[in-house]
Amino acid sequence: MFLTLNHQKLDVYNVSKEFVFECYKLTKALPSEERFGIISQIKRAALSVHLNIAEGCSRRSHAERKRFYEIARGSIMRLMLRLILHIN
Repeated sequence: MFLTLNHQKLDVYNVSKEFVFECYKLTKALPSEERFGIISQIKRAALSVHLNIAEGCSRRSHAERKRFYEIARGSIMRLMLRLILHIN
């Protein structure tokens, strides 16, 4: 891309991008009957983390940025708990 935006400079943004790729790889190993269950939830939560970090970075006020980062954190928690339930 010809334009470098602030979020692209953040380590957490780049890590979250890799996290999304890893989550998508993980879902390929799950049974196809879970397509509308756990697979969909994992993909949506992982992408939510990544997108909320990027969107939060674009906000002007600290309070707005914090809110988007909190939403990203919530998505990480949702994903972690969903994976724990699947493993057990």
